[in-house]
Amino acid sequence: MSPLNQTVEARLAEQIEFLQALVRVPTDTPPGNNAPHAERTAELLAALGFEVEKHAVPVADVQAAGMQSITNLIVRHRFDDGGPTIALNAHGDVVPPGEGWTHDPYGAEIVDGKLYGRAAAVSKSDFATYTFALLALKHSGLPLRGAVELHFTYDEEFGGELGPGWLLKQGLTKPDYLIAAGFSYQVVTAHNGCLQMEVTLHGLASHAAYPSTGIDALQAANKLLTALYAHNEVLKTRRSEVPGITHPYLNVGRIEGGSNTNVVPGKVVIKLDRRMIPEEDPAVVEAEVLALIENAVAQSSGIRLDVKRLLLANSMRPLPGAAPLVAALQKHGQAVFGEEIPTSGTPLYTDVRLYTAHGIPAAIYGAGPRTVLESNAKRADEHLVLDDLKRATQVVARALAELLT
Repeated sequence: MSPLNQTVEARLAEQIEFLQALVRVPTDTPPGNNAPHAERTAELLAALGFEVEKHAVPVADVQAAGMQSITNLIVRHRFDDGGPTIALNAHGDVVPPGEGWTHDPYGAEIVDGKLYGRAAAVSKSDFATYTFALLALKHSGLPLRGAVELHFTYDEEFGGELGPGWLLKQGLTKPDYLIAAGFSYQVVTAHNGCLQMEVTLHGLASHAAYPSTGIDALQAANKLLTALYAHNEVLKTRRSEVPGITHPYLNVGRIEGGSNTNVVPGKVVIKLDRRMIPEEDPAVVEAEVLALIENAVAQSSGIRLDVKRLLLANSMRPLPGAAPLVAALQKHGQAVFGEEIPTSGTPLYTDVRLYTAHGIPAAIYGAGPRTVLESNAKRADEHLVLDDLKRATQVVARALAELLT
């Protein structure tokens, strides 16, 4: 067995306790009060012998984005001079647990080799993966050159601009490579983009006994929803050439409207999510969606329309300089897992696009199953197979050692 494999395995119980401690501190976003988790993470990292930089995002910026507190963390460990700087990024913010759990979402309970809890898989798991991979290198005695940085950030669910985006804009980091939270059975090199919009239809509320005195915003919203969902049939014909990504799609995730059963609805708010394949131009997509909305609402007399962009996240395509990073992860993934580790794209959007936009070659790789659905991420009973945590940590440690030698 590889010495790095042995080192990781020897500290597995400690690594699991580290992850359990992280899962037990809620980071529901919304509401997005994430600074307490960062403080706890910093304590745990300090106990492992790391120096931790705490970078608090100004409260006004955080509140303007719809959250309460963000403190991003950076750990820097330099080996000998020369060599690249490789950053490892995972996010601690998560969607609220929701209903249907059979395990405490913040209990970090272990059953049959699986650790259950919100963010156990995505992506507090990779706080543990990356921390203990770096620990294995730190104590390996290998003649390594270069540096490793841990970036633990707290704005992925709301777009990442106050997480990695903020660290990069502040000039706090500029690594040569990036590995970001992912799954242990594939190296992800491309992902979808995402456009999110808030659409408000203003009508005129009136008593339901006199409907002709009002302008029904919900009837107008019904026509709009029909048009939006019909558009998905068009989007299915636009196929991506990236393995793992199929076609664009549009989802309406939230609807609010009306005031009472005996009142003609005077206002309806719709929030939608339009996923963009890497081949699409975000500006063209936004113009198309806006035209679709305007044309549908124009069919309803008297309705006033407001459209607000909530998020425009670009897709990610591999940069040419990522080849050594991808090759190292595949090579050591195959050695540890005993099977070929393919490259693929994912229909998710991630913070990685913020690094590649700064010219930083990147790959997505970390602890997890073959697909996000297998882990129940963002659903009830999210979990992580602990053997996948161990093996992913071994792969990351070995890949880093190769790149830093």
